[in-house]
Amino acid sequence: MSSEFITPRAEDYSRWYTDVVQRADLADYAPVRGCMIIKPYGYALWENIQQALDKRFKATGHQNAYFPLFIPESFLNKEKEHVEGFSPELAIVTIGGGEELQERLVVRPTSETIIGYSMAKWIQSYRDLPLLLNQWANVVRWEMRTRLFLRTMEFLWQEGHTAHATHDDAEAEVLRILDIYHDVYLNEAAIPGIKGRKSEQEKFAGALRSYSIEAMMGDKRALQACTSHNLGQNFARAFEIQYTDENNVLQYVWTTSWGLSTRMIGAVIMVHGDDQGLRLPPRLAPIQVVIVPIGKNDEERAPVMAVAESLLAELQAHGVRTKLDTRFELSPGFKYNDWEMRGVPVRVEIGPRDVQNGTIAVARRDVPGKAGKQSVPREGALTFIKQLLEDVQRSLLQQATAFRDANIHEVEGDYGKFCEILKDGWAYTWFCGSAACEAKIKEENQVSSRNFPLEQVRGRGKCIACDEECTERALFAKAY
Repeated sequence: MSSEFITPRAEDYSRWYTDVVQRADLADYAPVRGCMIIKPYGYALWENIQQALDKRFKATGHQNAYFPLFIPESFLNKEKEHVEGFSPELAIVTIGGGEELQERLVVRPTSETIIGYSMAKWIQSYRDLPLLLNQWANVVRWEMRTRLFLRTMEFLWQEGHTAHATHDDAEAEVLRILDIYHDVYLNEAAIPGIKGRKSEQEKFAGALRSYSIEAMMGDKRALQACTSHNLGQNFARAFEIQYTDENNVLQYVWTTSWGLSTRMIGAVIMVHGDDQGLRLPPRLAPIQVVIVPIGKNDEERAPVMAVAESLLAELQAHGVRTKLDTRFELSPGFKYNDWEMRGVPVRVEIGPRDVQNGTIAVARRDVPGKAGKQSVPREGALTFIKQLLEDVQRSLLQQATAFRDANIHEVEGDYGKFCEILKDGWAYTWFCGSAACEAKIKEENQVSSRNFPLEQVRGRGKCIACDEECTERALFAKAY
């Protein structure tokens, strides 16, 4: 499989993305429109994301649970904003076992309602709080325009749901989770996301306040990488989730919800990928090192395989996810291109001459061509390769950060310049957050507010759309 099968990014970025997903064996289209089949290589990537998140959730006291896929329709109707926000995307079951159901069932679009119902039964006293739950599940949203990993009718995710005694406890939880997400994106996926609060218009249906991490893709579009919501007492009141406090007074709890999905795989592809295919950050890569032995015949291959197998055993014994490619019927060039397309961070080549010289050839995926390839002694290769994996991880983050920072432009008081920036980049500007200004900007530029970054210098300025004085800056961009 060769990179010639991949559409260049500059020619058609959307086509490039789909080519990479399919050629790298991450996913394929399902027979049902808008659904995808996640292939083993793509699922292994998701498993590494799962593990990175799961250990962080458990370290902060969260426990995994599982709730039903089917939710009574009446549950969604209990929270007005929630049902209005999701109604266009719902898949509803009306017939079961050949008979029409007395109450229609909604296929889970998210689980606030079914979990709210359960919390009302489980929480009685302040001693039951906080209740910290997470679920790994699939959800269904009837999307009209779909794209593999980025937006599909069914997708995999984790959704956290917690209950707290006070607003401040709930808010602290929401921000703690946002920090966990940011840590995973930054240190595992090598993606420099921006933490911030969503505008009132862009917040989650039924939430008091929503936060997100926004990441810049390789075509300069934004991707909402994950969300964390303070639900206030909206769902607590809808589902009568109450507890008796230390003074034996009945109180409503404060709830949160938060989620990250297989969309993160799309982010990894678009932030790091190039015209040769994937470039995977080593900490998430299903295969961190591939060893390609080279030999024309059995006589040449025998000593080469001995070195290759000893290196394989050494790397695997030290926790390096390593694969030995013994497809001798294929040319070395074909195999190099194949592993480049799959984004394997480090490739090791071993031929008869390397065996004679006591060396191996090592190529790093983040640096193209000969510049990323060098010959190193077989002795000490483990230490060299482990350090190289860290270098590749760091390099990908540096490249992504430099690209992001070069394409975010600060603008004040010049709406024309603001509009010009948004044609090919992100704009960072004073914004009042009103529905009217948001609608004006969206209609005239086909962009949306991404968030109000949490890390910003506070001050006062005039809203870019209405000139009214405001106290925060927001990011705007075209988005997926």
